[in-house]
Amino acid sequence: AAQQKAVQKVRAALGDSVDYRRVEVVGPRVSGELLAYGTLGLMLAIGAILIYLWFRFEWQFALGAMVANVHDIVLTIGFMSVTQVDFDLTSIAALLTILGYSLNDTVVIYDRIREMLRRYKKMPMEDLLNTSINSTLSRSIITHVTVTLALLALLLFGGKAIHSFAATMMFGVVLVGTYTSIFIAAPMLIYLGVGTNRAGDDKPKKS
Repeated sequence: AAQQKAVQKVRAALGDSVDYRRVEVVGPRVSGELLAYGTLGLMLAIGAILIYLWFRFEWQFALGAMVANVHDIVLTIGFMSVTQVDFDLTSIAALLTILGYSLNDTVVIYDRIREMLRRYKKMPMEDLLNTSINSTLSRSIITHVTVTLALLALLLFGGKAIHSFAATMMFGVVLVGTYTSIFIAAPMLIYLGVGTNRAGDDKPKKS
């Protein structure tokens, strides 16, 4: 009865010019469960990523990647709040996908940093980070350009069904994820003490 009254009020306000193809109602219990399970899924994904990076690299790398990923998720949720994007299963899928893309870029840079740490044991940490980032920059640019083109096509021609997914992905991957791995994840290693005992002027040799 309450649903019918709500529908009648909407139709009275909008008139007969609007085509009502489908009417859906999400109750407070369902919306609460969606929020709870969505948050749980994000937390489990972040925890699994943290454990993986801890074993793959060192704890400083894992913590730096987590700070970058949380930064991406918080800004993306803020974007969804400002633009009034519906928080549904599609949005949760977009957030998990953003986590994957951000982690992928971060791991690529971290892997190069770890390789450089083993090769140049006396290079200053700041120079080592710059060299590592520059050596992977072309790969990051190509990846984000191709993802941008695909998301732009979905955003323009995908229809309303995936509009929220494409818009969220466009912001999270292209606008936020592009700089996170470079300007947040990598510099975090310095603040976390990676390479604090390194000194000297060892330079990469030209091959």
